[in-house]
This record gives sequence, C-alpha cells and structure tokens, in this order.
Amino acid sequence: MPNAKRPPDSPENQAREAKPIADKLHQWLQEKRHLTTKNASITKAIDYCLKRWQALTCYLDDGRLPIDNNWAENQMRPWALGRKNWLFAGSLRSGQRAANIMSIIQSARLNGLDVSAYLTDVLRRLPIQDDLDELLPHLWMPSQ
Repeated sequence: MPNAKRPPDSPENQAREAKPIADKLHQWLQEKRHLTTKNASITKAIDYCLKRWQALTCYLDDGRLPIDNNWAENQMRPWALGRKNWLFAGSLRSGQRAANIMSIIQSARLNGLDVSAYLTDVLRRLPIQDDLDELLPHLWMPSQ
C-alpha cells in the first residue's frame, strides 16, 4: 500500500518531527561555542558534540535507524552490573569458565530460545553428541 498513511509513531515520522529540533540544537551549539573560552569544560563538550554531529543525526536521514541505542545498552547492562562480582570468581580459570557460560546464555537469549530448555537439552546431549556445532544456540534444534 504505497499511499497508506504511516502511523504517527513510525520511525520516518519520528525523524521528520525531530529534524527541526535537531537543527535548532545545532544552531544553539554553534552560537554558544563562539561565546565560550578555549579551555573551558563546556567548550570541550560542545566541540565533542559538533564534531560528531553527522553520526548523532544519521537517524534523521534513514527512518530505519533508531533514535537511541537503548536496545544495545540493555543487552550490555547485566554484564556491566556483574563485573565486580566476577572479580571474585576464585581464579582466572574460574572467571573464564563463568564468561563462557554467560556467553552461551546470552547467545541463547539473542536467538530467542528458552534458556532453561536449551541448557537442559544441551547438557543432556553433550556427552553423546557427535557434532558439537549442532548444540550452538543459532543451530540448536530441540531433541525429539
């Protein structure tokens, strides 16, 4: 339906509505930059933003891009929260084992698997499985 009206919260509409706001912000940053001294912290912050303006606003040109990176941030949060706890895994080898297990669990989640069912099946099949690649989360098929 090429003539169908897009829903008001579509990415294309969000980008179109955000463009005037982004343009005003860009103008404001440029104006304020000229009013600041060279070594001030605010000058460094404004310069940082202006130097990265194209990357910051690329979602305005491509409606498929999200306005934020919340999804990626949410995927990393559990790892960041547990970082201090992993320092006390007991040894380097224990820490490496924990990292491997957590990677497998996260891969299963990202592949839309029920992690508990996946791990139960993999641990049951592991001793007798010929092709271990079949047990990887992106290739795994539940046993019958």
